[in-house]
Amino acid sequence: MTLADDNSIYQPLRLAYGLVPLLAGLDKFFGLLADWEAYLSPTIAGLLPVSPGTFMAVVGVVEIAVGVMVLTRWARLGAYLAMGWLVLIAINLLLAGFLDVAVRDLVMAVGAYTLARLSEARQGAAVRSTARQAARA
Repeated sequence: MTLADDNSIYQPLRLAYGLVPLLAGLDKFFGLLADWEAYLSPTIAGLLPVSPGTFMAVVGVVEIAVGVMVLTRWARLGAYLAMGWLVLIAINLLLAGFLDVAVRDLVMAVGAYTLARLSEARQGAAVRSTARQAARA
């Protein structure tokens, strides 16, 4: 069995990077987990053409979309988007002075990158398997 075939690695990553953005995105509308606007850097907030609340709603929609992508057949693309999104969040958190949370999000970005690369390996393995089956027929 290759790493690309190992569901014990792929599925937990896929669930984590699918469900966490999905739930965090939904919470941007309900505010049960956090006061999300408190994490918005004043520097970034000053550059926005909309209110922080409206911006957080847009952030929620993006996070929901990324979570759904990771949980469906677009896991690779969703994981790359999650990685980039987490880096942008970390930059905002650094500007806001939340260094500990920024470091955590950078580590999570590495995990999202790992999921994206593993998804690529799985897709490549599936293509090779299909090609072998076609050659046998």
